[in-house]
Amino acid sequence: MAVKIAPFNRYRTIDVVRAVAEAGRDDVALYTGNDDNILADLVTPYRFAVGGRTVERRIVGGLLGHWGYWTRRAVEQLRRCHEVAASGGDVPADLLRLAVEVTDSNAAVFDAANGFAGCLPGVHEVLRRQGLLAGTWCLDPRETLSPGQADEIDRVVRAYPHLVDDDFVAAHRDEWLRG
Repeated sequence: MAVKIAPFNRYRTIDVVRAVAEAGRDDVALYTGNDDNILADLVTPYRFAVGGRTVERRIVGGLLGHWGYWTRRAVEQLRRCHEVAASGGDVPADLLRLAVEVTDSNAAVFDAANGFAGCLPGVHEVLRRQGLLAGTWCLDPRETLSPGQADEIDRVVRAYPHLVDDDFVAAHRDEWLRG
């Protein structure tokens, strides 16, 4: 069993984690859907006083739009977050910087500047650029990239080339598309 937490609100995220801890449910996996705070969610220990003892819960994975593109890099990020969390040590500054970069890239792809109006077309645009989709079409033909969204995607690709897995996709694309 699992709970996906995706309020894009730190207060509500803490409410959900605390509720699961207070319910005594250590058999429920916690997953983030907070594309604006993915890496921080994955390395944060949530501690609560429950019944006279301290209960710690961690978010162990994610069900994220972010993992629908640049997936190889996302898997590497998840692995690193798990290693840091398991170490019990401090979160390295470079991981905190990476968390900001991931959030910035998600803002561009998901179109945060326009209330997420271009969310699906943004993901489709990244996949189109990788040659995995022929276009950015959605079921609703009015759902398109927002004005300036493609430029924002260009910006984050230039700013954070280490987040992009285009070379990996290019090396495997034909094999994957053949099925």
